[in-house]
Amino acid sequence: MEPLRTHQGLVYPLNRANVDTDQIIPKQFLKRIERSGFGQFLFYNWRFDDEGNLREDFSLNDPKYKDASIIVAGENFGCGSSREHAPWAIQDFGFKVVIAPSFADIFKNNCAKTGILTVQASEEQVQEIIRKAESSEYTLTVDLEEQVVYDNEGFKLTFDIAPYPKQMLLNGWDEIGVTLSYEDKIKQYELAQK
Repeated sequence: MEPLRTHQGLVYPLNRANVDTDQIIPKQFLKRIERSGFGQFLFYNWRFDDEGNLREDFSLNDPKYKDASIIVAGENFGCGSSREHAPWAIQDFGFKVVIAPSFADIFKNNCAKTGILTVQASEEQVQEIIRKAESSEYTLTVDLEEQVVYDNEGFKLTFDIAPYPKQMLLNGWDEIGVTLSYEDKIKQYELAQK
């Protein structure tokens, strides 16, 4: 994983609540065994019609969001089943940060393990960001070290994050990487057991 310290990116507004993991990536695409390649199936049933053509009426298909790397969505984002494929699809599509009023716990944990930062904001803050992102190309800066999100127009929000996922994201560690950060202590323990 890549470390995430400060990220500046274009915002994609997904003005929907209760987006579940089957909407993020439908079950028929879960047969792959590698962690990559899921981005093409992100929001598949919303992005594509029954013949596999892009829908013009789904906002993510608008070219102005082509390079977006921050999703802002409604409450309870990532609810439903606990599939790890949902954050894999979000990340593979190019998103690094998801901002919402609330997240399903398992989804939030899976995001941290995948390298995606989830930022909890108030409903009012989320709706302000969505309004701005729907009306023009809107960019936010996310500073994980300072735990703040801001724009160049005076908008600013602070967010909480537990120390463990924060360190994982700042250092670009997955859980194996966390274990390897204790390599010296592990070696000392192993030597003491001989």
